[in-house]
Amino acid sequence: MAGVRYLRSLRPAGVRSVRLASGLVLLTYVGTHLLNHSLGNISLEWLERDLLVQKFIWQGWLGTALLYGALVTHFLLGLWALYERRSLHWTPSEAAQLVLGLCIPPLLANHLANTRIAFAAFGLNKGYAQLLYSFWIASPFFGRVQLMLLVVAWLHACYGIWFWLRLKSWFGAWRSVLLSIAVLLPVLALLGYLQGGREVMALAQDPVWRAEATRSAVVGTAAQNLWLADLRNDFLLFDGGALLLVLAARLARTVRERRGGRLGVLYPDGRKVYVPLGFSVLEASRMAGIPHASTCGGRARCTLCRVRVVSEVALPAPAEAELRVLERLGADWRSVRLACQLRPNHDLSVWPLVPPAASAAFQQRRQLDAMPQERFAAFMFVDMRDSTQLAAARLPFDSLFIVSRFLSAVCAAVVQAGGLPNQFLGDAVLAIFGLHTEPATACRQALSAVPLIAGNIEALNKALEQQLQQPIRFGIGVHCGYAIMGEIGFREHVTFTALGDPLNVASRLQALTKEIGCEAIVSDEVFHHAGLSAAGLAQLAARLRGRDDSVPVRVLPHAARMPGT
Repeated sequence: MAGVRYLRSLRPAGVRSVRLASGLVLLTYVGTHLLNHSLGNISLEWLERDLLVQKFIWQGWLGTALLYGALVTHFLLGLWALYERRSLHWTPSEAAQLVLGLCIPPLLANHLANTRIAFAAFGLNKGYAQLLYSFWIASPFFGRVQLMLLVVAWLHACYGIWFWLRLKSWFGAWRSVLLSIAVLLPVLALLGYLQGGREVMALAQDPVWRAEATRSAVVGTAAQNLWLADLRNDFLLFDGGALLLVLAARLARTVRERRGGRLGVLYPDGRKVYVPLGFSVLEASRMAGIPHASTCGGRARCTLCRVRVVSEVALPAPAEAELRVLERLGADWRSVRLACQLRPNHDLSVWPLVPPAASAAFQQRRQLDAMPQERFAAFMFVDMRDSTQLAAARLPFDSLFIVSRFLSAVCAAVVQAGGLPNQFLGDAVLAIFGLHTEPATACRQALSAVPLIAGNIEALNKALEQQLQQPIRFGIGVHCGYAIMGEIGFREHVTFTALGDPLNVASRLQALTKEIGCEAIVSDEVFHHAGLSAAGLAQLAARLRGRDDSVPVRVLPHAARMPGT
């Protein structure tokens, strides 16, 4: 119980960091042994030579302390992770990593007893000749166990590395290289194991070599080997007992938590899930079969599971790992939390902020802008006039070509002015200015884009003069204000956009240009925030559909004539 209390006192990030560090030590040990095995493709002599290097590294006091410390730590923290997780709903990758990890201790028991413990207890300094003789001739069963250990340990390590690195920004560029190493190294090691075994089997035909290689001073006496076998069996019993103890502890905790009370988690579709106190929101989703985005296995790394808490309840303060992630997202922890870390004490209502089927690609392209938040920006709608008549008079591919050229001309002007082409609605474009600038700069950028668009369309009309019966005409509406910005969509079909009244006003101003017969209408708010004079432009109090009050605007008959820009 003292050990459990100590682990509970550690922050989750600290426990995961220790488990990762110990895993990296063991990965290094396994990797160096696989490299050693690969030398069997050259000869048994090369295997023995490199084994001396391995022994120098790992049998010294520092290497021994590091290796066995990492082995015991990783084993205990693996059992602790199994105990800590409330829900047993794993993804296939998580289940594979778990099963492979649980298989390693029983597969390792015989090899550990007959190598490191045999050396420590009896001074039996076995080399590759003795081990390969045992695996290929004396005990073929343990030879197959050794092969399984090699494959299982390496796969478990690869899963751990994948869970750790897949969310790194550079992982995509190095993924193929790392995958090649992950495949080639064990393949070369297995081939070296095969070649070394064949060489030992050939050498064993010589009675002199056989007697020298299997003398009791090297492989141990019958009594010593019996003691090592009993120790191996005791370890197997210990391993099985530890696993059963963890499962029993989970069962006891479940009974205690169910008696201690439950809480309800309400989802946007109206479903309410009741779980025992102590469960995280992500575990509640998994238990109820509610899709919930998550790729890091509840390690507070991917941030895909984040939710907005829409009910007014007191939330427990986040741990350091979660707080660090939320600060990076620019989110207030009193309303936005990671579902894998939030373990509420009261009923609450949550709104997942990321589509349930969000992929790793979604996570890798996630930016600060993806976090829903209210911000000021200038919004511009640009629409192509008479596109229906244009399509009726031409072949579909010709119409698509002209519309595509129009959109390209508009977007080039928007980008040149510092804006972002955000949505394409047929032959119309929504552009946003001010994602990374102050309001004044955003509005000046939007105003400067108006004549740039007019100039690009004029150049396009000249280029298509032979193909067009009449020049392409357009309408522009510009307004500014505060809007909600974030990512919306379905599954992997997600895009960054904005929602709010300023967009509606900009859209209706663009539609108003058709009625008035002008090229652009800009609200007075835009000129006010830009700090520019609108003198000389016709003023109008626009009455827009859906609004009770009028919007003061400026009318530009010709968009190319923008004063003050």
